[in-house]
Amino acid sequence: MFGISPLGWLHTLGSLPAIPVAFYMFVRHGRIVPRSGLGAVYLVSMLVGASTVFPVAHQPVSYGIGAATILLVLAGYGVGRLPGAGRPARYIETICLSVSAFLLMVPTVSEILRRVPDGHPLVTDLKSPLLLGAQGGLAVLLVAGLAAQMIHLARQGATASS
Repeated sequence: MFGISPLGWLHTLGSLPAIPVAFYMFVRHGRIVPRSGLGAVYLVSMLVGASTVFPVAHQPVSYGIGAATILLVLAGYGVGRLPGAGRPARYIETICLSVSAFLLMVPTVSEILRRVPDGHPLVTDLKSPLLLGAQGGLAVLLVAGLAAQMIHLARQGATASS
């Protein structure tokens, strides 16, 4: 179904939980919260998805996205554990994990549009206006979301120091 190999299904189903988990945390907390139960689900799901992209990828850019995702997730989860990291760590953590969610959604949207409906996909060309528009929309959402997150974190810091 959809021309996906068994390893491709492992990749897809392994990374799939990260999407609703990230969405829920963005809505509920305004950011991905790494030190939480859902944060652990996000971490495992992202690592499964990003590490299994290497044997299933068909586009060279996929290797870069997979490597960048792994680095961003590890940085986002690790920066808060550094001694003396303080307030800047929360900004770095938020940026890294938000960009990791963006890097999950770009190929997800691309794959959905290029595979659904089965046998007659909505997009057959990587330069399709629909695909480019969807990816552009994700980029706008990332920039706006990061700006909102930084403002929210700054306000939390100002409230905490008052």
